[in-house]
Amino acid sequence: MKPQVEIYDTTLRDGSQGEGINFSLADKLRIAERLDQFGVHYIEGGWPGSNPKDMEFFAQARARKWRHAKIACFGFTRRKGVAVENDDQIRMLLEAQTPVVTVVGKTWLLHVTEVLHVKPDENLAMIADTIRYLKDHGKIVVYDAEHSFDGFTEEPEYALATWQAAEKAGADCICLCDSNGGRLPSEVARITAAAHGKLNARIGIHTHNDIGLGVANAIAALDVGATHVQGTINGYGERTGNCNLTSIIPIVHFKMKRTSVPAKSLPKLKEFSEYVDEIANMRHDPRQPWVGQTAFAHKGGIHVHAIERVARSYEHIEPESVGNSRRVLVSDLSGRTNILVKAQELGFKLNAEMPETKLITARIKERENLGYEYEAAEASLALVIRGVLDRNPELLFTVDAYHVSMRGNGRDSVCEATVKVRVGSTTHHTVAEGDGPVNALDGALRSALARSFPALKKIKLTDYKVRILDGLAGTAARTRVLIASSDGHREWGTVGVSENIITASLEALVDSMEFALIKK
Repeated sequence: MKPQVEIYDTTLRDGSQGEGINFSLADKLRIAERLDQFGVHYIEGGWPGSNPKDMEFFAQARARKWRHAKIACFGFTRRKGVAVENDDQIRMLLEAQTPVVTVVGKTWLLHVTEVLHVKPDENLAMIADTIRYLKDHGKIVVYDAEHSFDGFTEEPEYALATWQAAEKAGADCICLCDSNGGRLPSEVARITAAAHGKLNARIGIHTHNDIGLGVANAIAALDVGATHVQGTINGYGERTGNCNLTSIIPIVHFKMKRTSVPAKSLPKLKEFSEYVDEIANMRHDPRQPWVGQTAFAHKGGIHVHAIERVARSYEHIEPESVGNSRRVLVSDLSGRTNILVKAQELGFKLNAEMPETKLITARIKERENLGYEYEAAEASLALVIRGVLDRNPELLFTVDAYHVSMRGNGRDSVCEATVKVRVGSTTHHTVAEGDGPVNALDGALRSALARSFPALKKIKLTDYKVRILDGLAGTAARTRVLIASSDGHREWGTVGVSENIITASLEALVDSMEFALIKK
């Protein structure tokens, strides 16, 4: 069954132009394989005329079998004053041997006369000659009409003439591009509808996110006749990025009720989004719609109380349908329902009638007021709940004293930490050096506990963050430290707060190790 909306991915070309994005050849092939498995219809692999890496990508792509997607290469129309068969760039597009060739041409007279320095009729010939030549070589041709909306706004007749030239030459899809990313959905809808009324070819839409409307503009075009949408995974792209396919794909499926990628792929969307971020070495944006960590996170007590009764009262869709999950956050805004839900998530048996529930809620609010924050420190939260339910259980270990000092100057300085730790009736006194005070303190604490708790050797710190809570206090400000730890199988977060950054760090370290040692 043909999809009602074609998904054309340009992560490997347009997305790689985003700041901080740099894909290796292996990266591009791995992402392309996952795009194919996910079910997108076109994968734009790059621009053969720009660098050897893209040519090698196409060479290796030819040797692979693609189940769903067609590989596309990207380039420009022929150069002015050069016959299409003599244009080196066009020759390289054919040498890529992809079934699909996407060529970009000029719609806006400003670009035609002031950038290309060609006459309007010559630009039309450049578009037509290129597309006709590629069609004669058996290619599926997508024509990217650059600056479609700017061009149509200023010279609608000429803009339409460029699109009609592409269609007459045999283009399979005329893709209207909001190249500057500054148009409103109403403008995109009006001009796309005009194109749809004049053209018989498939209409596509390619938007940028310069004013935050990349996805909205693409949806506006789909609403009035476009059936092909171009974008990138996670919205990568030049300036502020391209239309985000991790938003477009579920919107098309769940909200517009149209077919695009296979329905069975949707529950893998979050995982796929994170996979591409990992390959790109980019931190996953927790506030991404649909796939972000906070997309289905609830903090306000009224909201949590409502979703516990009727989930769709504050959730537009089931989180699992895109591979996400509901999260309940605990803070000073939390009601008792938040605490109950969170406690159950963490494995505690708690109900609203228990007096401990009220005490836990009050204690958390009190600690939040002091600067503690538990949204990213669920392990510390678990220890607070455990402390109330078990009526202040005996700690597995206690830090009786610590000292941190610095020896030397500048680059040659060495940080040294000493800790005195009590485990039952045994006291351990250890010293360790480190790259900084926290690293040294971590080493000393592990050394002191290693004999009694060998399991701690597997624990590693994976992240360390410091937040100044009251900046007006200067160097005497209260500090919050968040630490993420992992044993290779699971990851947890802990928090410490103090006017002394070392004390706050030690508190978070102790919580991390205490949590790691608790069996339940």
